[in-house]
Amino acid sequence: MAAGTGAAPAGEADELFDLRNSFYIGAFQAAINEAQRAKPSSPQQEAERDVFLFRSYIAQRKFGVVLDELQGSPSPELQSVRMFAQFLASDSQSQRDSIVAELDKKMAKSVDVANSTFLLMAASIYCHQQDPDAALRALHQGDSLECLAMMIQILLKLDRLDLARKELKKMQEQDEDATLTQLATAWVNLALELADRYSPSLLLLNGQAAAAMAQGRWDEAEGLLQEALDKDSGHPETLLNLVVLSQHLGKAPEVTNRYLSQLKDAHKNHPFIQEYQAKENDFDRLALQYAPSA
Repeated sequence: MAAGTGAAPAGEADELFDLRNSFYIGAFQAAINEAQRAKPSSPQQEAERDVFLFRSYIAQRKFGVVLDELQGSPSPELQSVRMFAQFLASDSQSQRDSIVAELDKKMAKSVDVANSTFLLMAASIYCHQQDPDAALRALHQGDSLECLAMMIQILLKLDRLDLARKELKKMQEQDEDATLTQLATAWVNLALELADRYSPSLLLLNGQAAAAMAQGRWDEAEGLLQEALDKDSGHPETLLNLVVLSQHLGKAPEVTNRYLSQLKDAHKNHPFIQEYQAKENDFDRLALQYAPSA
């Protein structure tokens, strides 16, 4: 069992039960106190204790403690924790980008999937970089309860309740009584309750429409986008998806132009509009070059 993966094997006393649970519920000072009192009976337990200890310091934003004490540590797990602390402690975006670039290189190689701490720290960095896809790719390589729990958190933020429920089922099959499984069950149940109480979000509707279009279900996509348009007639992603949809359905050019005009008027700085206008300017410039002289 890699450090930070979860409970002890069946039949063995879980020496770090209180430490682990304190960390999971956000009682980070209690976790630090538990770690300092703990007397692990094996190097494996000692490594896991240290992982939770220094992750608790990170949660308290005591990055200097982590960076100083883990300098030159031979443990791959603790070096992963130090990498995350270094990322959070960086003052400039260029420093963070450098850490991410190095992390990308590591992820592109063969990753030790038994080191769930590395996967968790990598996913945490990607989440801070607003890159949930990369975070999910990292976590997908692990099967620890904590990897699955973090996947559920990300999927819920993406309004992918359907996928979150699948990951929860994996957790329940692995250890239904574990604290993390109970917490994840509460998260999913709360999301289900909110989904039943409130209508789907614009992000969810557009995501479902994009998936339907990718599968050639254009009529279904049109219904979803119309529902999104009824919620907010000026939502940029809805308008952009309607541009794509209207072209695939062969609708009159004025329909597409209407959506484009709305985008241009209300969202001049949207990346699509900036690129579209750049192409228009390029076309106009080339047209002038080949225009007949008077």
